Amino acid sequence: MSNPWIAIGALALVGVLIPLGMMAISKLLRPSVPEQGKLTTYESGEIPTGDTRIRFNIQYYMVALLFVVFDIETVLIFPWTVIYRSALESGVGLDKALAPMLVFIGVLVIGLGWAWRNGAVKWVRSPRAASERRTNQ
Repeated sequence: MSNPWIAIGALALVGVLIPLGMMAISKLLRPSVPEQGKLTTYESGEIPTGDTRIRFNIQYYMVALLFVVFDIETVLIFPWTVIYRSALESGVGLDKALAPMLVFIGVLVIGLGWAWRNGAVKWVRSPRAASERRTNQ
């Protein structure tokens, strides 16, 4: 019998060599025309102005992370719903079939409550939007 780690190692080696080979071939084949415009920061000919450190609202990233967490939850709930009925028909008790998913959903609800309490899902209004809202009332 052959060792399964040999196949895994060979697959990993191929997975590394193919992208490296593609990059090496493209470096050899592409034209190289260094000019002043290509050496600038943005390659578009625009001269950068101002400071590169700007303030941005981290709230967008928090909402995106919460979306990913609950999107993965949905992906994990679908297979459970498919096997739920067959598990009950095969004699598994309701408590053994339902308890793991209830624990999983409970952990997610606790996490959502924690995020809600810490303000991760509360939108921050810009000063301009707040002033426009006051003038429209």
